[in-house]
Amino acid sequence: MGSVLVLFGVLGSVAVLLAFTLLRRGNRATENADGLQIEQARRVQAHNDRTSFSSISAHNTPPTMGDSYRS
Repeated sequence: MGSVLVLFGVLGSVAVLLAFTLLRRGNRATENADGLQIEQARRVQAHNDRTSFSSISAHNTPPTMGDSYRS
């Protein structure tokens, strides 16, 4: 019983720490050009990855009757 309480205490502490960290950071904008270029490069890379590794491009097959929910 005590170990379960310790487990929940640790999980609660981690959740509070994460929430505090995220709220403290806020949604601040990048202040220098290097940071903006890094953000843009990551955004472009994420877009390219989503396009390159999508199900349609990976399997290279036309949709079947089971894939009608995509239309």
